[in-house]
Amino acid sequence: MSSSMDERPDRIRIGDRSVSLPRLREWAAAVADDLHGMDRVAIETTPTMETVVGVVGALLAGTAVVPVPPDAGPREREHILRDSAARALLVPAGEARGAGRSDQARGAGRSADGSGLPVVPVDLRRTSATRHPEPGPERTALILYTSGTTGAPKGALLSRGAIATCLDGLAEAWRWTPDDLLVHGLPLFHVHGLVLGVLGPLRVGSRLHHVGRPQPERYAAAGGTLYFGVPTIWSRIAATPAAARALRSARLLVSGSAALPTAVFDGLAALTGHRMVERYGMTETLITVSARADGPRRPGAVGLALPGVRTRIVDEQGRDLPADGAAMGELLVAGPTLFDGYLNRPDADAASRSADGWFRTGDVATIGPDGWHRIVGRASTDLIKSGGYRIGAGEVEEALLAHPAVREAAVVGLPHPDLGQQVTAFVVADGVTGAELVDFVARQLSVHKRPRAVRLVDALPRNALGKVQKKRLVEG
Repeated sequence: MSSSMDERPDRIRIGDRSVSLPRLREWAAAVADDLHGMDRVAIETTPTMETVVGVVGALLAGTAVVPVPPDAGPREREHILRDSAARALLVPAGEARGAGRSDQARGAGRSADGSGLPVVPVDLRRTSATRHPEPGPERTALILYTSGTTGAPKGALLSRGAIATCLDGLAEAWRWTPDDLLVHGLPLFHVHGLVLGVLGPLRVGSRLHHVGRPQPERYAAAGGTLYFGVPTIWSRIAATPAAARALRSARLLVSGSAALPTAVFDGLAALTGHRMVERYGMTETLITVSARADGPRRPGAVGLALPGVRTRIVDEQGRDLPADGAAMGELLVAGPTLFDGYLNRPDADAASRSADGWFRTGDVATIGPDGWHRIVGRASTDLIKSGGYRIGAGEVEEALLAHPAVREAAVVGLPHPDLGQQVTAFVVADGVTGAELVDFVARQLSVHKRPRAVRLVDALPRNALGKVQKKRLVEG
């Protein structure tokens, strides 16, 4: 990458603010100077330039970053700050100035949010020329807290080496180069938005434009070559033909964090001329499987294992299942992108590993003879055992979404005294009855896969990434 490209004032753009790479390094170095000697620091990850500078500054200092979702409730926020044992809280300079009495060491006060943590300001008026030594690949870069579907969120320890390996593998698979302009509007507290969406372009050397709220019109106006989004974003773009057509000039459209409905895949292909690249990963594994820029893209499938990653599927007893494209089992993963364990949770670490040391994803998948992976869903909610049959919820959801009146669908197994579990569909639809939808699915799939009950609802519960929170549906 040429120095002239580095110095473009719009190399990194967050909302309406842009910066060159040299100036970003100077801002980040000033933060790194303040953090010298701290092992971990928390930051509220708003989609702002201060967040990017704070994260980069901490990484320059060798300080682990604990992202805090900006919409975290008091209980979740307090848990993350306490459990992570963060030494300080990075905040924009204006907030730091109002935090309280000055701290002699760093010119910062104490947090006014009740945590009592020292506040380190991210001040974009300050620069530094300090060159901090590169920390080793084994050092923890991020402590990312999981969604907490089975109790309080757990802190996953992600090393610098794991992140670098993941990003290098994706750069090769997607032919991601310094000539690209990455566009997205994803939250910055998880793997998709922060690791791929911020650290990715910084490692590759490409330009970045974070559009703020991921509205179709903003994606359309950005003029990118590479776009990231979750299915909710892509479905809204597909429903806005003018915005979708504006993406024809892009090089690659990537979807992740949840399954992309086939109807959205097909609709975007017709409007944009692009077949979507889908990929698969978790907080604990980073991205492990993806379709490639120079290969086929198949709706409902997430592609091939990335370099160095190994995958297999097993049954409930841990026995290997055949990679025949039909057998459904829990997906196990091994390789250099895996996390280093859960912070202070040896019990959870032990439960997350198979007897031979592979990470248990908790996701049900099939693997074809050609190595292509298809994610059926979560083992706890998406593999339904009804009347002796094993039914993948995703297949039933796709059948429901094929009905023109259906806008959203989520299928779960609810307890049933005779069947064990009853296939139950929660559907957002207009002008159709539950009985009509049951008949519609029965004409497309095996009769035993049809929903035994359809509940018409106004909306499905989703998290910040657009994933349907099926636990809430099951728990009622």
